[in-house]
Amino acid sequence: MLESVLRKEGYVTGFYPSPFIQDFRERLQIRGEMIPKPDLARITQRVAAIADSMEDHPTQFELITAIGMVYFAECKCDIVILEVGMGGIYDSTNIISAPEVAVICNIGYDHTEYLGNSLEEIAWNKCGIIKKGSSVAAYDNVPEVMKVITDTCEHEGCRLYLAADEDPVYEIPLIGKHQKNNEKTVLAIIRALRDRGWKISEEAVREGLADTVWPARFEKLRDDPLFILDGGHNPQCAKALTETLDEYMPGQKVLFIMGMLKDKAYKEVLDIIMPYADEFVTLTPDSPRALTAEELAEAIVSAGGKASSAANAHEAIETAYRTGKPTVAFGSLYMAGDIRNEFCYTDKR
Repeated sequence: MLESVLRKEGYVTGFYPSPFIQDFRERLQIRGEMIPKPDLARITQRVAAIADSMEDHPTQFELITAIGMVYFAECKCDIVILEVGMGGIYDSTNIISAPEVAVICNIGYDHTEYLGNSLEEIAWNKCGIIKKGSSVAAYDNVPEVMKVITDTCEHEGCRLYLAADEDPVYEIPLIGKHQKNNEKTVLAIIRALRDRGWKISEEAVREGLADTVWPARFEKLRDDPLFILDGGHNPQCAKALTETLDEYMPGQKVLFIMGMLKDKAYKEVLDIIMPYADEFVTLTPDSPRALTAEELAEAIVSAGGKASSAANAHEAIETAYRTGKPTVAFGSLYMAGDIRNEFCYTDKR
């Protein structure tokens, strides 16, 4: 949403999201366009030569971050929306100096083996991106998280802009109450940027929000039978998904195509989603961290659900179509690209 607004204002925007859905180059964008393949190859060769000379070889995410920094610098970006990979204080994106606005989004239990076992610990880690000289914008989190955020802002001398203070009066194409909360966070960021001297017109805000494209977030891919794709992959995402189902499909049971990573809290996700399920078709996401389709199906059956495993996305979708039931595919963004490819959305550039 924020990248779309700033692009409408005419700024040269850099965008660094993760993970990608269908094309790796989604992770490196200028003005909404993916990095051209020749530029990616050229910069990667430059970064690889340095990385291979290092005794402590960088991780994949560190390498991609370095490639992104080079690309954004070459393109002389006015502003970059830089998404942290995991946590904050120890993340490779945090190599930057004080950002214009440090943004703390919805915080829940995820990556607990790295970030901590309490919301306070996780919030402390994420607040590592807050630095003297920054402004801070924050999603309306639970009180124990907000205390960590406000304490960090006070310690670093940073002004805090709260999403809770914003009125989401604009139209957005993204579905779900949680997306309205995300919109409020964007409005808080915009208020912070304006106070720092950035020119952002109301027209740019309105048009940018209205034109936001964010695949695999309760995205409708087909009407008959209804097919929804969502990237929800942890308990708080599952809760947002069920709230959206309550709003748009009240009382309906759906067929879930589900795949998850084994380091995610998949049993907690099942507890949340099970009351909405008619049956499940499971998949193995395209990741070395994946929970196999067979393991997930066994967990579903053990929890009292009906499940079968599929070898690939095509087979899972065909199984869903044969039932004629409304279908929601969710559980991992690493699975979303394979699902989306089956609906012929692949970008051939």
